[in-house]
Amino acid sequence: MQRPVHVGLTGGIGSGKSTLGQMLQSCGAALMDADAIARSVTAPGGAAIGDIRTAFGPEAIDSTGAMDRARMRTLAFSSPQARAQLEAIVHPWVTRLSEQQARDAAAAGHRAIVFDIPLLVESGRWARKLDAVVVVDCSTETQIHRVMARNGLQRAAVQAILDTQASRQARRAAADAIVVNDGISLEALRGHATQLARLFGL
Repeated sequence: MQRPVHVGLTGGIGSGKSTLGQMLQSCGAALMDADAIARSVTAPGGAAIGDIRTAFGPEAIDSTGAMDRARMRTLAFSSPQARAQLEAIVHPWVTRLSEQQARDAAAAGHRAIVFDIPLLVESGRWARKLDAVVVVDCSTETQIHRVMARNGLQRAAVQAILDTQASRQARRAAADAIVVNDGISLEALRGHATQLARLFGL
């Protein structure tokens, strides 16, 4: 059986990366969503909960037994050391489970597997596992407006998130293909997804 194409999909917060990933999935790709896996391992009973409690104390866990996302988000964006500590707990689980899902997708006959990885460039460890990297790009101002509207965050809070992510230049430099998602319709974005799907043999 031929090995499926492994595609990394990334972009800054508010770029539309997840939307493009879902469109590629609708074209027949298997989609590995790193954020969804991270949420699952930090949910009640999740694989990372015990280590998070040990590292950050019981206050890091909410009344449902899940990681207290608001508390940990604030801590992570105010302390690079805490962010690195949290990533060191969660990211190995994300890698392990996404690779298991990819093996399952390959066994099911998928010809392309898309790894939706917000911090693909920042991690420095995905490049050797991928056949191509697709970057969804838009202006910083567009990112800020989208996230403010979607998440109800203040501009300063969105900027703090952006400051922890790779620059647009760094992401574009890592790309094999760039989709500019600025001022275009969903239909136009879907057109980009269709073109990419053809390139990936779908």
